Amino acid sequence: MQGFLNLNKPFDWTSHDCVAKTRKFLRIKRVGHAGTLDPAATGVLPIALGKATRLLQYLPGEKAYKATIRLGVRTTTDDLQGEVITSQPCTGLSLERVKSALQQFVGKIEQIPPIYSAIQVQGKRLYDLARKGEDVEVPARIVEVFKIEVLDWREEEFTELDVAIACGGGTYIRAIARDLGTILQTGGTLAALTRTQSSGFHLANSITLTDLEAQLQAGTFQPLAPDAPLQHLPFITVPPTSAQKWCQGQRIPITFNVLENLLEFLRVYHEDGHFLGIGKLVNSDKDKLLIPEMVFEPI
Repeated sequence: MQGFLNLNKPFDWTSHDCVAKTRKFLRIKRVGHAGTLDPAATGVLPIALGKATRLLQYLPGEKAYKATIRLGVRTTTDDLQGEVITSQPCTGLSLERVKSALQQFVGKIEQIPPIYSAIQVQGKRLYDLARKGEDVEVPARIVEVFKIEVLDWREEEFTELDVAIACGGGTYIRAIARDLGTILQTGGTLAALTRTQSSGFHLANSITLTDLEAQLQAGTFQPLAPDAPLQHLPFITVPPTSAQKWCQGQRIPITFNVLENLLEFLRVYHEDGHFLGIGKLVNSDKDKLLIPEMVFEPI
């Protein structure tokens, strides 16, 4: 079995838990995932099956979330799973001020990941170092946020707002909640998080582990096609003789018209429509050459 599963990760499960359960349900060893989700987060977790695990590196990096940010609270983990550092109701805070502050997070920004995260520093996971009480300087990095939209605003004991965030890979929504609280001088933490889009998969088309088990019992489960999440890549179709050589690891000349400055990866297809893998064009003295980067389906 090979292809992809668009899984809706349940609350309080790690991404590794979901991979292990999928492996058990499908009785296959080669299972992987794209874009780790924290245990407290729910939503889209792309799962690769069989040979499709080799395609994970080519998936698009864009992600989207629906998040609830609680202002007036700071925690050790930047979400409600951690210990509370400070907690006080917000007063005199307006929605207009919050919206203005949120715009500082749109674009390419410098972000310091939460101390409780899976990022490695000197070969060790940050969360392991944090649990040992070690004082570690977390390096900042550049991430990109495309859009932040306020969906709802509630003023109760603590002010909460629901936001929709579209961003690039590696962006920590917990860090945005924390840093928004810092800018507003209220403190802030992430109260809830659902990933609505990840690596070409959408929440509306996802299935739960319960759905997966039911489909398997009914004999109706079909994984998504291996090239389904790769539609962001341009494609090229090659004739049978060239396709066979390419699948054997050879570079093949491309004599027909292609984009002059096409440097990105391409989906490669046989004339009969079969997906062969991922290739890349390079210039030669006479023609462009299509080189194999990853042969998915040898002929």
